[in-house]
Amino acid sequence: MAEFVKLYEENPNPRQIEKIGHVLRKGGLVIYPTDTVYGLGCDITNSKALQRIARIKGVKLEKANWSFVCADLSNLSDYVRQIDSSTFKILKRVLPGPYTFILPGNNNLPKDFKKKKTVGIRIPDNNIARALVMELGNPIVSTSIHDEDDILEYTTDPELIFEKWQNLVDVVIDGGYGDNVASTVIDLSESIPGVIREGKGSLEIF
Repeated sequence: MAEFVKLYEENPNPRQIEKIGHVLRKGGLVIYPTDTVYGLGCDITNSKALQRIARIKGVKLEKANWSFVCADLSNLSDYVRQIDSSTFKILKRVLPGPYTFILPGNNNLPKDFKKKKTVGIRIPDNNIARALVMELGNPIVSTSIHDEDDILEYTTDPELIFEKWQNLVDVVIDGGYGDNVASTVIDLSESIPGVIREGKGSLEIF
């Protein structure tokens, strides 16, 4: 059964963050809050953890389109090809924020993502999410927690999330009620940028 951990977004408990970081390094799965919906994540470098998420989501790992959750823009050069100054200015202006940016991947992607031509980069405006990434020392691969309800696409109550997911993951973080609108996905990998999916964020890029 998963551990249910209460954290406050304004000031996440460093000892709890360290403990959860250890779980991630050991291949654990963590459900955590972002600035939009709750996410399911694991260490980007742990193949077994990635396979666990793929089985839960019912997809093949090589075909999964998940976000790389980063603490700041310093992780960009690790996984993204060199981008032009105008693209970087867009990222710097709106991040951290409720956006997922599709960017061209480079040759340094972790082995499970080597065949990917693009990556989704996410820097949420949430101290818990960013503290986890900083503690882990590299990005967290993340996918949204969907609800099976016909009306609500995403579960917002962490206690309800725990009830549903407690036997599938290792830690569920209670960071307060989440949003029910996902991030806006923006493709900057092509010469002409475009919004793939409109979510919580609103950005004029044309």
